[in-house]
Amino acid sequence: MSVYAVGHKVPDSDSIVGAIALAYLKNQIGEEVIPARLGELSPETQFILDKFGFEAPELKLSYAGDSLYIVDHSDIALAPDDVAQATILGIVDHHKLGDLTSDTPLECWIRPVGCSNTVIKMMYDFHNVEIPKEIAGMMLCAILSDTVIFKSPTCTTADIRCVEVLAEIAGIEDYKTLGMDMFKVKSAVLNTPMRDLVMRDFKNFNMNGTKIGIGQLEVIDLSIFDEMKADLEAEIALLKQEEGQHSVLLLLTDIMKEGSELLIVGDDDGLAEKAFGKATVDGKVWLDGVLSRKKQVVPPLEKAFA
Repeated sequence: MSVYAVGHKVPDSDSIVGAIALAYLKNQIGEEVIPARLGELSPETQFILDKFGFEAPELKLSYAGDSLYIVDHSDIALAPDDVAQATILGIVDHHKLGDLTSDTPLECWIRPVGCSNTVIKMMYDFHNVEIPKEIAGMMLCAILSDTVIFKSPTCTTADIRCVEVLAEIAGIEDYKTLGMDMFKVKSAVLNTPMRDLVMRDFKNFNMNGTKIGIGQLEVIDLSIFDEMKADLEAEIALLKQEEGQHSVLLLLTDIMKEGSELLIVGDDDGLAEKAFGKATVDGKVWLDGVLSRKKQVVPPLEKAFA
């Protein structure tokens, strides 16, 4: 029986880097843990791995009979499909507590911070393990990504302090420029298939028995989507038809204007008004100041379905 560290389905940079960083830490304290992933890499994550000389973790979709450290989530909908046949040894996360359960006691590091890699940095400190330069650089990038270079309302002083310390370890003097380089990679959406864009950072949620899909695309200039919004709307409508969600939402987030345009296809035309107090016009609505799916989109939607 093998032990793996793995993030959520449709993995983002936090999930991939978190699996690598956690596995390295565990191996340093005497546990043999293998980093793994549940999906393909985003362009941003590939940029991070390439910059610091790392290969992608093993693509592994089945974990029956294995043991797991779950990274960056605690929801069944985001976990491996056969997670019930695996043994969960621990959870490292920065979201609300989800519906994963275990038959045995487990290690839990869950903190209200902007990124799972901030929590993993705390774990390194707790175990007094030195972080290699390259892993520190990747962890720094994951935190900058999840906190939108500290602009997200999820960002805490702990995230900022961790980035400062990790930058020293990695020898990175201007980490904000590195963060902008990452978001330029994220903004390179032209000539990408619509389904790939919709699924680049997509999660399904169970909201009081109702399946809701929410994707997010973060760019430095929202006008890049002007010629493709109709195609994106058609794609999320097709996705809803295929997967049977009540609603599928796609956040087009402008990190410079600090807000998001929400595209929504669903069974309730009034959902946006119920959740956000603003009605959609032709299936779209601008949400000023909304950057975080976790903190600013999921909670009001859950209240709407309570």
